[in-house]
Amino acid sequence: MRTVFCLFADDTGIFEPRDLFLHFIEERTSTDGADLGPWLARLFQVLNTPPERRQKALDEDLSRFPHVNGDLFAESLLIPDFDALMREALLEAGRFDWTAISPAIFGALFQSVMEPAERRAAGAHYTTAKNILKVIEPLFLDGLRAEFDRLRKRRDGRSMADLRKFRSRLGEIRCFDPACGCGNFLIIAYRELRQLEIEVLREMAGRTVGVQFAVDVWSVVDVDQFCGIEIGEFPARIAATALWMMDHIMNNRLSLEFGQTYARIPIEKSPRIHNADALEIDWASVLPPEECSYVFGNPPFVGAKYQSTEQRAQVRRVAALGGSGGSLDYVAAWLIRAGEYVRSARNNSGTPSRIGFVATNSITQGEQVAQLWPVLFERHNLEIAYAHRTFAWGSDARGKAHVHVVIIGLDLSEHARSKKRLFSYQDVSGEPLESSQAAITPYLLDGGGLADPHIVVCEESRPINGMGRLVIGSKPIDGGSYIFDAAEREEFLDMEPEAEPWLRPFVGAREYLQGGERWILALHDAPPEVLARLPGIRERIAAVRAYREASKSAPTRKLAATPTLYHVNVLPISPFLVVPKVSSERRQYVPIGWLKPPTIPSDLVFVLENASLAEFALLTSAMHMAWLRHVGGRLKSDYRYSIGLVYNTFPLPPGFADASAGLSKLEGLAQAVLDARAEYPDATLAILYDPDLMPAILRKAHQALDREVERLYRRQRFQSERERVEHLFKLYERMQAPLRTTARGKPKRRRKTVERSCVGDETD
Repeated sequence: MRTVFCLFADDTGIFEPRDLFLHFIEERTSTDGADLGPWLARLFQVLNTPPERRQKALDEDLSRFPHVNGDLFAESLLIPDFDALMREALLEAGRFDWTAISPAIFGALFQSVMEPAERRAAGAHYTTAKNILKVIEPLFLDGLRAEFDRLRKRRDGRSMADLRKFRSRLGEIRCFDPACGCGNFLIIAYRELRQLEIEVLREMAGRTVGVQFAVDVWSVVDVDQFCGIEIGEFPARIAATALWMMDHIMNNRLSLEFGQTYARIPIEKSPRIHNADALEIDWASVLPPEECSYVFGNPPFVGAKYQSTEQRAQVRRVAALGGSGGSLDYVAAWLIRAGEYVRSARNNSGTPSRIGFVATNSITQGEQVAQLWPVLFERHNLEIAYAHRTFAWGSDARGKAHVHVVIIGLDLSEHARSKKRLFSYQDVSGEPLESSQAAITPYLLDGGGLADPHIVVCEESRPINGMGRLVIGSKPIDGGSYIFDAAEREEFLDMEPEAEPWLRPFVGAREYLQGGERWILALHDAPPEVLARLPGIRERIAAVRAYREASKSAPTRKLAATPTLYHVNVLPISPFLVVPKVSSERRQYVPIGWLKPPTIPSDLVFVLENASLAEFALLTSAMHMAWLRHVGGRLKSDYRYSIGLVYNTFPLPPGFADASAGLSKLEGLAQAVLDARAEYPDATLAILYDPDLMPAILRKAHQALDREVERLYRRQRFQSERERVEHLFKLYERMQAPLRTTARGKPKRRRKTVERSCVGDETD
């Protein structure tokens, strides 16, 4: 980083004349590179020493370098060894013109040289300037720019004094990134504040005709207003160095604007970048909360299943959820810590700090919503001030993250703004459309029409909508002894032909969607005298017993006593509806449909027995798909259907449960969908529901069904999926009202339900 600073300084006016460093290396070091390390070490000492303290006999070429300071060159480093190739590489870098390089690029460069496994473990994904602005503009820049525009238009007697106060206030802003990485957020925020300051100074200079305008006096924004925490030493040093570099770039802009040479060399102020674990250190030791204006950044992206033992323990401790700590992403810990931090004090301007973070979109869907948001809303008294709904992540680095993210802005509720800003994306890779809302829900939807915009969907053990009970398919826990592919089945029957009546088709999500055959031994009703004469089956029963007895799980060991039964036994005796547990995010509709005995469904599908065409119509409709996409969780980016969160909570059209006699039209349209599928008997459901391959007749059948289902919800057509799900939340709130009322008829928070949903896996 010292060398990079020297390369930058050589071309941007910190070192004079230009190429001072390059010529020093060319002329004073040997071509074999053997003495390059000692010369660099000596130069770094000189750059850290004021002229009055330098040795009188100092080498003349070294004495031409300025005093830089700023702690960048303070530490003594081991002298590195160079060879001829390394020297030539340094010279080549020195010949490059560094004036066009933005310091914000160093984060992307650092990510590019990280190993993929290392990057994933750290959750390190650096942010483009464009996406940083999506965080900091609604957080504070837009407000500051609007205030300056109002001041600029004024010509009253107080306008100049108010401009001075505004300029002074820019110098009082304190920005804090508690997961700063290489400092991109701090660098861009500093650049934007300095640019705004230049515009303010330009306006002030235009109103002070005949008065000497000294920019070194009037410029007040400096790098010590920017603070960060970073767990890695190298990126922490990059962050501090890059901020100094950005400071010099902005000083050059200021000099050009006013025709005055302005440089902060030697460096007197330093950014406060702490090399520490942000979830272990006290944030107040970095920046007292009463001094902080804005907390922002891009915390690590590490999903619950990919966290180390230490990371999971940190999340559990920070969230104070108890038990397993739920399934919160790592980023949630930063949101909770930020809430604690801003709630603890007021800043020196008398207004509370605001928060703005990039986050994985999983914290706004699925079970994480009920785990995280009551903590933020109720424990820390926060409100969503602005949000960007799901959009595709962008990065300047090689190996960039292929993830979808959201941006969350938070205010303390007693200081929340009356109008919230919501940015929505019709195309996740496109530009957002902004809307103004009275409230924003934790699902990043319009909450203005809800009595409680904080409402979260909690897992329910039974349907609260009046529908039949959906259950998980059969789960054998057999170590593979009862399951066969087609070839294994034939081989087994060659040896044990009498076993054929006990082998039944076994269908999970893969077989249901993509075809293929699997079979399973179903011995639930097999007479013992039959099993006694089938040694091949008896051998497999013994293997299952041994497999279960060897398990570390006590419930599984208990199952060893009944080896002919599965752990979950679902053997339908009539046609049954199946819902795949996981389905591709590319599909507009999850392919739901019927199977029939003797097929046994596996635990990778959900089963609704005795289902009607009307129930099929609802579950396959765009309304239900909208509920799934916003309330259900994800497995990677694929839809993860959930009984407790999606099915049991899905709001039905008003009066649907009592109107079965009037649903003939809906049932006919549902049958049309099934008939359209039947037109292509050789195509799998995965093919039929591929958005690029879906037959027109099937698409039209779904669209007709969607229109009829939507008419049951309201007469006016829905214009977007967001409209659908916002309408469903209003119905969900009404459906929840009786469940959230005490005997006295007063609303009651369902805290026990929230905590239950936080720590439990779905076993229904």
